[in-house]
Amino acid sequence: MKQGALIFDEQADRYDIRFDLADYYGGLHCGETFDVMVDGRWKPTRIEMAEDWYLVGVRADDLSGLRVRI
Repeated sequence: MKQGALIFDEQADRYDIRFDLADYYGGLHCGETFDVMVDGRWKPTRIEMAEDWYLVGVRADDLSGLRVRI
């Protein structure tokens, strides 16, 4: 598994995972699953889109910067 941080790609209008300065996942699509760090523990989740992007079962005002692994 690779660890990185969620970032919003404005050109693609979707979230991506940044692993390193020039290493990206390539864009996340609805229904993709991964783990997110919440309160010091990894929690399985998936990304979805309604009015805005959100993670199922995770409360966050801003997804950018959340630590994830996939």
